Parts: sequence; structure tokens; C-alpha cells
Amino acid sequence: MLASLLQPGWHEPFGAQLRDGGVNFAVMSENATAIDVCVFDADGRHELARHRLYGPRDGVFHGFLPGAGVGLVYGLRAYGPYSPEQGQRFNPHKLLLDPYAREIVGRFDWRAEHHGFEMGHVDGARSLDTRDNAAHALKARVAPPDAPQPIRRPRRAVGELVLYEVHVKGFSMLHPGVPPELRGSYAGLAHPASIAHFQKLGVNTLSLLPVHYAVDEAHLAPLGLTNYWGYNSLGFFCPDPRLAQEAHRHDPSRVNAEFRAMVDGLHAAGIEVVLDVVYNHTPEGSELGPTLSFRGLDNRSWYRLVPDEPSRYENHSGCGNVLQVHHGRVTQFVLDSLRYWVEVMGVDGFRFDLAPALGRTPFGFDTHAAFFTALRQDPVLAGAHLIAEPWDMGPDGYQVGRFPGRFLEWNDKFRDTVRSYWLRSGTGVGRGELVRRFMASSDMFHHGTRPPTASVNFIAAHDGFTLLDATSYSRKHNLANGEENRDGRDGEICCNFGAEGPTQDPAVRNARRRAQRAMLATLLLAQGTPMLAAGDEIGRTQGGNNNAYCQDNPISWLDWPAADTGTLDFVAALLALRRDEPLLRHEHWFAAATPPPGEAAVRWYAPSGHEMRGHDWHRTDQLAFAAQLSEPDAALPRLMIVFNPEREALPFLLCFAPWQLLLDSSGELAPGSRVAVGQPLAVPARSVLVLRRA
Repeated sequence: MLASLLQPGWHEPFGAQLRDGGVNFAVMSENATAIDVCVFDADGRHELARHRLYGPRDGVFHGFLPGAGVGLVYGLRAYGPYSPEQGQRFNPHKLLLDPYAREIVGRFDWRAEHHGFEMGHVDGARSLDTRDNAAHALKARVAPPDAPQPIRRPRRAVGELVLYEVHVKGFSMLHPGVPPELRGSYAGLAHPASIAHFQKLGVNTLSLLPVHYAVDEAHLAPLGLTNYWGYNSLGFFCPDPRLAQEAHRHDPSRVNAEFRAMVDGLHAAGIEVVLDVVYNHTPEGSELGPTLSFRGLDNRSWYRLVPDEPSRYENHSGCGNVLQVHHGRVTQFVLDSLRYWVEVMGVDGFRFDLAPALGRTPFGFDTHAAFFTALRQDPVLAGAHLIAEPWDMGPDGYQVGRFPGRFLEWNDKFRDTVRSYWLRSGTGVGRGELVRRFMASSDMFHHGTRPPTASVNFIAAHDGFTLLDATSYSRKHNLANGEENRDGRDGEICCNFGAEGPTQDPAVRNARRRAQRAMLATLLLAQGTPMLAAGDEIGRTQGGNNNAYCQDNPISWLDWPAADTGTLDFVAALLALRRDEPLLRHEHWFAAATPPPGEAAVRWYAPSGHEMRGHDWHRTDQLAFAAQLSEPDAALPRLMIVFNPEREALPFLLCFAPWQLLLDSSGELAPGSRVAVGQPLAVPARSVLVLRRA
């Protein structure tokens, strides 16, 4: 029976907020006829009372519950038409999670009664399931007020960023320097042993795989697997408790505190935190998915439906649905979530998964879409780093180079070009294509006021082969995922150098090591913003699995006992060189050979010592070349970077000045040695050299 003590309250802010000796509720729904707040006991097992919210006012249902406070456990029930053919899927028999929940209690298991329709019914998803799922549904808990806390941000300039993409659990799960009770947790990532690695390496911004409260896909449970990566967010204001210490996981307040302490600890060490966020879809999936929150509150507003068949969902995410971010209230929801993570949890920026979904309107992708416009105007988010994964699975989904304002963008053309150049010598890309990517992909980013740093360069990421596996396998090996090796990307650019997987053949191992280090050097010396995949600096392997999203086990965890410390030292030396030489992290586009006053310049040379001309760029029989970088208004170049992808050493004639060798990726030449003007230098096979004018 509905209780009568609820007062009208306010229609903002959304969610459950403490005020005036009670709790105010505000829930968005433009199509519901009524919404109830259902109050439960502390364990969330027994419903104690229902309160009918007032409204709607401007599409918002609202109410104030006097005497309620922190710890109140509640869910929502929404009333309205159940007519899938019209895009409406209200079902008050299903308890719904508040999209604005700051704390979530309960454990989610896939059960038939979580679906709004009768599974197996002759009418399929058009049927109505009248079973009550409240006993097993996730519920929200009223959180303490957001106490003002000082946030001491490192505030890295974009030109200084060195991104390190890392999974919270996978980084420390096997780390011998992290106490066992902290391994795999937020606290473990900020432990002094972890921070010491980041600082030794020289990275300054962690790009965390998703940390929002997520649930596993239904098909994984029977396989004994979980969604390890976490790209299935349900609670967009809650850190995932699975990434907290075991002692904290059942107390959302302690999970929040542990996350915030992690951010504070990393900040104190000068390290920024960027979150990978998934605002393109939810775990409710297609029309055959469950009714957990958004679908039951207002299906037509939250999701993009097929225009001429609104019982079905557009699926630009590949996960069954896509959020309708161009809807004003959904835009507001995403911005509210982003502000929460910046203001309350202290993070420094975001990497947007499948980011074109954020700019999709009824007429296609639009760089002036409402979300982008609102984001650029938001004062709280003005200092946050914004990074786009600039593709999704929808029409015209590849949008690299088109994101507006201060967005940085993942550049997959950099990855594919660098791999082709070093792994497919003679059959891969030519010098011109490598140069284009090495100089920050001006063909895609040099327009408007966009700087070179807009290109986020990478050679490996969470999705795909690790760097070691890209040089150890010729095909994917994903059988452990339970999909008969059908999942994961086919045709990924890779080379096993003569043996599939691990080998003791010294020639194969040497070729692999040279290729790995040459690619790392190309990445970390290139113009743009570098991103290193966690573990590539210590030789991490996934055994050839290029889609390890469901492998919460040693396949995905960093194997610290087997760490390749030689590669670690090499990467640290590369990043130290990048810090020491401003020309390697230039924030402006390099000029042509004869630069205007005040501009840095780059010139390109063939191994013979002559400056590259038109026909040189098109030669397929010679891929080696050198770049000379000059400071603004300098008479002589300062740096020389030499690339030799061939299997044999090549003589290079170096011009203009005596040179001192700073780095040889092959390890054959000793740093510090000098090369006189006009003296040929034998550049080792599969190597990158860096020299400075002596």
C-alpha cells in the first residue's frame, strides 16, 4: 500500500539527495504515468514501504521523504504502457536501479525474472512478465553528502602527457612488492611499489580501464568467465566494488573512500588519473535483454530505437543498444556523471569508449552535437583531459580527426603503420606513410586550431595483441574465451619471425626483441601524445589471445616474476630522452625545410646523405631514412633520428655536424660514441638511432 508521508520536494538535482532532515528524490521520465520509490530493509531483501512520487514536472518525478537519511535502501517502479511496438516497455513488476545511484547494494545474477518479457513465450519480447524481481534486483543506497575535499591535481599540460593504459586489478595482482591483501585493488594501484614503477618508467598519466560499476554478460557465467575489462557499465556514479580490497567490497562507502584515496595517492606522486568511460551503451542489451534501470524508466528517451521499428534497438555499440545522448536529459546525465568524477572523486579526465555515439543525432555524427557543445561550455570540466576512441560500429562510424575542441583521439593508423613498417619489411608501408604518422598525422589532425598532441599514438592497447604477442604470433589464439576462436580481430598486423609462440631459438628471439624495441622507440619519440599499454615495458604476453576481455586470470594479469627488466630500462631511457629534448614533444606543427622565423623544422634524408626528393618517397626497394630536427631559428639541426627496418645493417652518411649517439634500440652501438661529419655510420638492422649534434 502506498504511504502518504511523502512531500512534493524538488525536481532537482537528480537521484536521492540529503536535505532538510530527509531525502529528496528526482527521477527523469518523459513517458511514465507514475513512479514509486520502494524502501527496503538494510539488506535489500524486504520491501518496507512504497511512496508515489509527485509530478511529472518538466519530465521529472519528485518527492521528499522526511526523516530518511544516509543508508536508506531503495528501488524504483515505473508505470506506463507496455507496448514494445511503440517503443514503450514500462513494467512495474520490475524493480529498477536509480541511474543516479551513488551507492549500489546487492549482488546481480542473471535470472529470467529480470526480463520485462516472458522468456520463451510465443510472443517473445512482446509478452509481459509479471513476476516481481525485487528480491534479486540491485538497489540504490542513499550516500553521505559529498563533503568538500581539497584536490591537489598535478595539472599536466597536454604536451607533457605520457599515457599508460592500465587495468586496476591486472597491474598489481601478481606484484610481489604489493601486500597480498591489497593486490588487484584501487589501493594496490596506489601502493608505493606501484608508484615506484610508474616513476621509474616515466609515465605521468594513468588511463584506467573502466571502473564504473559493471555487470557481466549473460553468456559468460555458464563458461565460468567474467567481464574483466568492465565495458558494461550500469552504475555511472559508483566505483566497481570488484576492484576494491576484499574487506571493502560489501560496503559501498568504503569502496568510494578507497577509490578517492587511490586518486589522492597518485596525485601526490605527480601522476594524473584518466578514466575510460562507457556512455555509449548499457548492460540492458537488445530487445531480448533484461529490464534493470533505464529501459524500465523511459525506454524511448534513454535509447536510440530503430525509427520504423521502435521495438528494436540501434546497435552502434555492438552490445545490443546505444544511449540516445542527443536527448537533452541523457546529455545532462552524462555531464552530471563526468562532473561527479571530477569534483567528488578527483579524476583528471576521461577516455570515451566508442565516442562517435556521443555525437550521433537523427541525421548522423555531428561535431556540433548538443553533448559536445555542452561539454565545451562546462566550467567544472574545463580542465579535464578529453580523449576519444573515434570510432563505433554505426554508419559513418570512423571519425578519426573529426572530434571538436580540445579532444585528443586514439590514432589506430599510427598503430597499423608502425607495425607494418617494422614487421613487414619489403611488403609493408613505405617511408612516406611512416613519416606522416611519426609527425602526428597531419593529414588527419592539422586543421583548424588542432595541435599535434591531438593524435594519441599507440602500438598496442587493451584490445588486441600485446606488443610481445604481435611479434610472437601470426594469428589469434582465443579459444579460452569459449567462442571457438571466432571473437577478436582477424587480420591483426603481426609477425612471429619464424616460430608460433614462445621459442628458444636465439635468432627468432633476437629478431623479436629488435622489432619490439624499434616500435617502442618509434612510439615514444614520435610527435603527438604517446600511450603505452601496461606490461609492454616488461614483455607481457596473453598467449596470443587478442580479445582477453573475459580473462580475469594470469592471461591478463601482469606477470611481474617474469618481467623483462632490460626492456623496462630501455623504455625508461626513451621517456627520459623525451623529457630532456623538447623537440621530441613539440606542441606545434613542424615547418618545412625552410621554416619561418620562430618555427622548428624537420628535414628528411636517405641513407646516402642526400635530402629526400619526390621519387625517394615512392621507392619500394629502400625503406630506411633519417629525420633531422632543428630548433626555431637554429642554423644547424639538433637531433637526428635514423630508422632502419631492414634485416641487415646499412651505412648512413650523416651531414651538417659531428653527432653523438644517444640511443640505439638494437643495443649494438654504445651510447656516447661520436660520428664525424661525412663519416658513414653502420646502422644496425631493425633499429632506431637517436643522435644529438655534438
